[in-house]
Amino acid sequence: MQTVAIVGTGLIGASFGLALRNAGFQGAIVGVSSDGAIAAAVGAGAVDRGAPLAEAVADADLVFLSQTIGRILDTIRHLDAHLKTGALVTDAGSTKCEIVDHARQSIKRAQFLGGHPMAGKETRGAASADAGLFRNRTWVLTPDEPSELETPAARELRGWLDRIGARVTVLDCDEHDRIVAQTSHLPQLASTALGAVLADAKHLQVSGSGLTDMTRLALSSYDLWRDILATNSDHIDRAIAAYIQELEHIRENLRTRQLQEEFRLGAMTATRLRERK
Repeated sequence: MQTVAIVGTGLIGASFGLALRNAGFQGAIVGVSSDGAIAAAVGAGAVDRGAPLAEAVADADLVFLSQTIGRILDTIRHLDAHLKTGALVTDAGSTKCEIVDHARQSIKRAQFLGGHPMAGKETRGAASADAGLFRNRTWVLTPDEPSELETPAARELRGWLDRIGARVTVLDCDEHDRIVAQTSHLPQLASTALGAVLADAKHLQVSGSGLTDMTRLALSSYDLWRDILATNSDHIDRAIAAYIQELEHIRENLRTRQLQEEFRLGAMTATRLRERK
């Protein structure tokens, strides 16, 4: 792999560029984004230079789409004519089914392999980029067929993911979208809802660190989440329904010992998450 094109040089794209450099990648890294985003990414050392999409991907062995989902879908529609034959295109989209479906229809000259690095921050942009962002974090790959992981380009990508410290997990697209509805999208909406409920509260100073912890995700931007919610609405709807049912159970048992089991289960999940990290 000699040349990487990163389309979208915000937090994830710039962090990927920094991670590759930190892992020893010596080739060219070209960014595609707005002038301001490219300047920030070049300043951070995440990309060498910026270029228009057609120029950036023409010689790229790996094309990494790290935009919002709507822009990833739009880029995929216009990408194929400019790709180098035999290149690998992957992405960082938080939902996978719609992206992979579009790529299957649109990309013919190169291989597409859906991806989702399970890492991020509440802040955006290359100024927040971190070469260690993906270290010990799950990076999901969603091939249509297992053989797609065995091509030379896919093997090389997996090698670099290992070098940057990511933990690769392989999932079917729909299974991925169902899981992240529970483990990523539901926590975001729960945090947002809690923040919204308390928006008019007049005594927020009468709170501890728990409220700060619970509303951390509420700092996330709707602009980022709009496409995620729209492209995974069915799975998210079911996750919200399960959460509401659990809250109703808690409300009905505030004066009983039935909640002892809920506290046990909640603590068990929290412990498992902390042991993993």
